[in-house]
Amino acid sequence: MTKPTLLTTATTTVLDGKSVLVTGGTGSFGKAFVQRALSSKARKVIVFSRDEQKHYEMERTISDRRMRYFVGDIRDRDRLQNAFRDVDIVVHAAAMKHVPICEYNPIEAVQTNVNGARNVIEAAMSCGVERVLALSTDKAVSPANLYGATKLCMEKLLIAANAYAGDRTTRFSCVRYGNVMGSAGSVIPLFRAQQKRGQITITDRRMTRFWIEMSEAVALVLRGIDLMNGGEIFIPKLPTSDIETLAEAVAPGVPRSQVGIRPGEKLHETLVSVEEARRTSDLGDVLVIWPEFQFHQTLQGVRPGIPVPDGFVYSSDCAEPRLDLDATRAMVDRVA
Repeated sequence: MTKPTLLTTATTTVLDGKSVLVTGGTGSFGKAFVQRALSSKARKVIVFSRDEQKHYEMERTISDRRMRYFVGDIRDRDRLQNAFRDVDIVVHAAAMKHVPICEYNPIEAVQTNVNGARNVIEAAMSCGVERVLALSTDKAVSPANLYGATKLCMEKLLIAANAYAGDRTTRFSCVRYGNVMGSAGSVIPLFRAQQKRGQITITDRRMTRFWIEMSEAVALVLRGIDLMNGGEIFIPKLPTSDIETLAEAVAPGVPRSQVGIRPGEKLHETLVSVEEARRTSDLGDVLVIWPEFQFHQTLQGVRPGIPVPDGFVYSSDCAEPRLDLDATRAMVDRVA
């Protein structure tokens, strides 16, 4: 019997008849999600982003009467409030995400990733949004850099928002995943650019990372919207690869130099910590970290799925499958 995967279990049915808004909708994930949402019977699809030029470019490539575009910043609660009117589902993807930039501009990172999340929460409750699903990262687990710390705060705010919502209908959950192949800031485009110059730079040969394709990231969000009752963190089952194997897959035979780990980077990333494992279940296609508190009986004490084993840790240095060179090359070849 074939095991269920995100690409086989996720459907757009949950969007049918709904008004859907994506913060950060002009980014790599946002554009991919919008395209998938437009294949559904969604009533309206709204892009919310602060980048005027990206709005212009997106409007030129997508001609669908259901599309709406809001130029705005999640730091501006009033603008969010206007955008969220008559919205049923919010996918919160807006963030500052480059580790070194967040380290050098910490207040800006907090303003966007933490205060922005608070604004999303308050605007969603005020406007009666039904479901808010936020995108998080493996770097939020035992964070070693400011970006990860702000994403951990974002997760905590979103989960606790289910208590703040009280008797309102708004529910909040998160997805958490690893590096998106080929997205803006991904190492794969960097390696391809360095290949042309004849020299690849890698940080540390021991480094490992989780990898997810954009189609899988979109499918995870759809699955999360469908499954959420409020307070869950949904985790995909992902392959891992070490950085040297990835470099060889992208640029075979090109000389490599080791430059050392950048400030705030880890050798290995974790998607589920040993502490979180005590409240984590395996649903087949996804892992679910259940909230520590019952929010107004949203889960009614029921945790579907199979509890993960005692001592379980989902870390990139020991998770399966670990991709060999051929499998890594096949993965890279699927990235445009």
